[in-house]
Amino acid sequence: ALVPDDFTGITPKVVVKEQEYVMAGGALFVDKNHPEVKFVSPVSGVVTSVERGERRKLLSITVQAAEEQDYEEFGKKDVAKMSGDEVKSVLMQAGLFAFIKQRPYDVIADPKVAPKAIFVSAFDSKPLAPDFECVLRGQEANLQTGLSALAKIAKTYLGVSAKQNNTALTQAKDVTVTIFDGPHPAGNVGVQIHHVSPINKGETVWTIGPEEVIFIGRLFNTGRVDFTRSVALTGSEVTKPAYCKIKVGALLTNLFSKYVTKDKALRYISGNALTGKQVPSNGFLGAFDSQLTVIPEGDDTHELVGWIMPRFSHFSLNRSYFSWLFDILKKREYAIDARIKGGRRNMIMSHEYDRLLPMDILPEYLLKAIITNDIDRMEQLGIYEVAPEDFALCEFACSSKQELQRIVRTGLDNLRAEMV
Repeated sequence: ALVPDDFTGITPKVVVKEQEYVMAGGALFVDKNHPEVKFVSPVSGVVTSVERGERRKLLSITVQAAEEQDYEEFGKKDVAKMSGDEVKSVLMQAGLFAFIKQRPYDVIADPKVAPKAIFVSAFDSKPLAPDFECVLRGQEANLQTGLSALAKIAKTYLGVSAKQNNTALTQAKDVTVTIFDGPHPAGNVGVQIHHVSPINKGETVWTIGPEEVIFIGRLFNTGRVDFTRSVALTGSEVTKPAYCKIKVGALLTNLFSKYVTKDKALRYISGNALTGKQVPSNGFLGAFDSQLTVIPEGDDTHELVGWIMPRFSHFSLNRSYFSWLFDILKKREYAIDARIKGGRRNMIMSHEYDRLLPMDILPEYLLKAIITNDIDRMEQLGIYEVAPEDFALCEFACSSKQELQRIVRTGLDNLRAEMV
């Protein structure tokens, strides 16, 4: 199924009907504000459901995959002979433009606004994230074609980890390669933008994930849309962690039923534990996700006077538990569940976010400006540079138990509404 909510910032308009046959690469819906931006089916088959919610909001469009796959033919293209406008036109026609986001606002890019640069982070530093060098095997040519296509539109930067050695990354052509080192959030594209080409008011930067760049390369090299991903199945409740090749929007029932522990309350996440979206066990893979995570829900855990227990087996970032004593001798792995372990309270100005957000902004003051909807203050404190994922680690560590990603998303939406 394709879920419009995965594509932040658009207003979907359905262009298919139930029981209609669509080919892989055929449009399912478009953005009402930019009808040239199409959102296409990953597979060919019959549209079995157009699900709507309150006030007829489009929730999802489900396609039953046919045994024999048919593809929309867009024709092979020689990127070297194309202009930036021609590349952009092909991407919109084939549904690949839908995977490009813009900053500010962290929404699907506006095709009418020219970006000053395009950023691609070739490594993911989030918990249990897939190794992109593993994903890249056999896809080097498609990656280079995709990068060359993006470079036709605007100057393109490729962020590479100091631990990556694949020459398809370190010696990529037509792009500026920048090496980053350090723990999470070093792999966040927002952190990389901040240190390479910060965003000022009035400027626009586009971002796209490395596997989506491979999608673009496949389009130009084969003339067809192929949304096959290498997805990492991870988490403490996965009995056999593995890489699986599945399509964007694939049904996850079989994966979860085969490789996940039974008889326990579980949290299923499309994405990683910090920024992913909770899905049911019969849910669908998110459009931008290359990882599935399964962790204990934790609602069946009962601890006698747990708040005063030493908790030798629980993780703590600020040494609230005595488990840090054992970590001095040997770093341990923890099975972390979905509990918040505390009640929400007023934001404490402890500067605990500063050491987790390697950007030259004041996160606590920015968050308070967002909460009070002070637009001028938000602009002064750097909201144009950030996205919700940049605050995910801060949210994990937050002693006030604040939903920081939701706060930032609200602030960006309010700012965007003011600017329209």
